[in-house]
Amino acid sequence: MSTPKVLIAGGGIGGLATALTLLQHGFDVAVYEQSNELREVGAGIQISPNGNRVLHHLGVLERLQSLSSPTQGKEIRLWNTGQSWKLFDLGQAAIDKYGFPYMTVFRPHLLQVLADAVRALQPDAIHLNARCQSVTQTDIDVTLTFEDGRAATGDVLVGADGLHSKIRTALFGAQAPDFSGMVAWRALIPMHKLPAHMARPIATNWVGPGGHVVHYPLNGGEVMNFVGILEGNTWASAPWSTPGTVQACHEAFEGWHADVHTMMDHAPSFSKWALCGKPPLAHWSQGRATLLGDACHPTLPFLAQGAVFTLEDAIVLQRCLRHDGDDVVRALQRYESARLERAYRMVQGARDNTTRFHNQVLAHPQEAQDFIQREWQQTAIGSRYDWLFTYDAMTAAIER
Repeated sequence: MSTPKVLIAGGGIGGLATALTLLQHGFDVAVYEQSNELREVGAGIQISPNGNRVLHHLGVLERLQSLSSPTQGKEIRLWNTGQSWKLFDLGQAAIDKYGFPYMTVFRPHLLQVLADAVRALQPDAIHLNARCQSVTQTDIDVTLTFEDGRAATGDVLVGADGLHSKIRTALFGAQAPDFSGMVAWRALIPMHKLPAHMARPIATNWVGPGGHVVHYPLNGGEVMNFVGILEGNTWASAPWSTPGTVQACHEAFEGWHADVHTMMDHAPSFSKWALCGKPPLAHWSQGRATLLGDACHPTLPFLAQGAVFTLEDAIVLQRCLRHDGDDVVRALQRYESARLERAYRMVQGARDNTTRFHNQVLAHPQEAQDFIQREWQQTAIGSRYDWLFTYDAMTAAIER
């Protein structure tokens, strides 16, 4: 059985995870990144046990753990009173239940760990300043052409180039980003500036009418990642992020608990991000080309699974290409069949959580208590998260 040459458009988390797992299994891989350096936008991400299961398989979990922050649990707090409810224990409890930890990770750290592992296997695998322009296919190969006139030809093309994917457009036509009406205020806050009762290894989700705030530690507890999201906004067009001010953030979250505003006071700066998506696709693959991660299943961040599902995609794609190496079209169809339904179930689940995080009943103290105790009791939590956390990408798609 021959081993396909795989072209990967996009040098983010998904592209590098795909490159790493393919290189580990003997594939010839080339990653093409449009920027002049590898970099990740945003700040913190949560990696649940299903994602850490993948990172362990890739051989990078131990190094990433040394850079990350252990998360001991999750809690809900009410936006105005600060009343709190424990959601679930993490730490050792997550390992005991799911086999792997739950971590909060600085995005650039995850990208760097993956990039270092890729370059250790193939130093010239990553090509920068390679902005994709077009895709052409024949029965035997696929060619990626770049804006500077260069071209690369291989057996398979993977579009791992994010929400604004050029590969998705080339395969399925242009679709403008669908602005959700929600804007995220993001900041990284030095942990030593926060009061002791806030500097805890806990992921906290403040829920309120029309918005919510999430914060959790990064960098071994040295930094607090802050994300505040509000509905009811307008955003005309790209660029989809812009600087924000501390004062404007205070005003946007007027009436929220003092702890929320204390975090804002100690934020060096804020950025504002328009939360966008795209309609689901009936198919991710066309001939010898396919999509992965945000290119095919962009999601609201309300299940903390966007990056994790990209990691899952990478492993399942690798396994399908190995299984059907002499028929890459069939391999891509197998990959799509294994991942599409699960991915869009996750996207819908994140959308459903909007009403749990941003509900008007949360404006009324007694109704808020009843609502949280109903929506966030243990049985309900299990039904929303266990199917995510127990998934094993190393056994999906192909019967052993």
